Amino acid sequence: MTIYNFAAGPATLPAAVLEEAQKDLVSLPGVGMSLLEISHRSKPVVELIDTAEQDIRKLAGIPDNYRILFLQGGASLQFSMVPMNLLRPGGKADHIVTGNFANLALQDAQKVGDIRVAGSTKDSNHDHIPSQNQLDLDPKADYVHFTGNNTIYGTEWPTEPDGGDVPLVADLSSNIFSKPIDVSKYGLIYAGAQKNLGAAGVTLVLVRDDLLERSPDSLPAMLNYRIHAKGNSAHNTPPVFSIYILGLVVKWLVQQGGLEHMENQNDDKAKLLYDELDSSEFFSGHAQPGHRSRMNVTFRLPSPELEAQFASEATAEGLVELKGHRSVGGIRASIYNAFPKEGVEALVSFMKEFERNHG
Repeated sequence: MTIYNFAAGPATLPAAVLEEAQKDLVSLPGVGMSLLEISHRSKPVVELIDTAEQDIRKLAGIPDNYRILFLQGGASLQFSMVPMNLLRPGGKADHIVTGNFANLALQDAQKVGDIRVAGSTKDSNHDHIPSQNQLDLDPKADYVHFTGNNTIYGTEWPTEPDGGDVPLVADLSSNIFSKPIDVSKYGLIYAGAQKNLGAAGVTLVLVRDDLLERSPDSLPAMLNYRIHAKGNSAHNTPPVFSIYILGLVVKWLVQQGGLEHMENQNDDKAKLLYDELDSSEFFSGHAQPGHRSRMNVTFRLPSPELEAQFASEATAEGLVELKGHRSVGGIRASIYNAFPKEGVEALVSFMKEFERNHG
């Protein structure tokens, strides 16, 4: 039986990446040792990290005035590192809250400095993305933070908010490199790897050079972007194997045809599921049309009992990890870059059969 993994993260990886990692695990070609055993100061590891950076720059067209950092602590540590590094003395920042992780980022940032809510969709149970005229942005803020894709509620920003001259900071953990991105519109982007980039253990940070100068000397070294940039992401022992997997995923994305191809592929996969939801009176999507995530499709059935039965019977058919997040319930199908279209087709077929039997 083919298993299709709909988990929100850690999530599906390309089969070609897993196979190459398996082949190289015991002995890296030309080295004779496992990558897990090699010093992070050694030439093979330095070249591995440099190559990953170069490939990311090529894939996403990242300008020269941005540094690429491979950090640890997940996106969750960035909730604190961003304000620690980017808030000026006596400064302030805006946050836009569109879901659970956006709210967690807000809560941690407020422990660091003066952080204001400039927009929220809490009152509608986060079923949409606020329009520009619904935002109350401070033109004197040090930055404005938003979460590009909301995994729990299944909403996604169709385009970034307009912060004017205020730097945009974005958590793109669950939709990074799922479509072309104009990095020059951002001051800083961060993304945990375990959804769309690779394995858990490394967090990708893209930061504009001028913002690095804000990092105060008073910060502990491991929390200072400027120190990580100076050390080329090796101030301490970096998560070498996770960076290696991320590098393989980036090469795979290039081989697939780049970000334009991934956007078309992701649009096609999501359309299959949303078309089924829109044609059904049995299933109901959570996110409003026009605000829907292409990465995380969330929906409900007529009762919690039917939702539990749906998830159980789907698992028996090889469609696993469909249960919605514990905080909201329902069903969630996460279909990131590496998730195959055949898995979406299998889910749609199962949905049709389930509705015939229980609708």
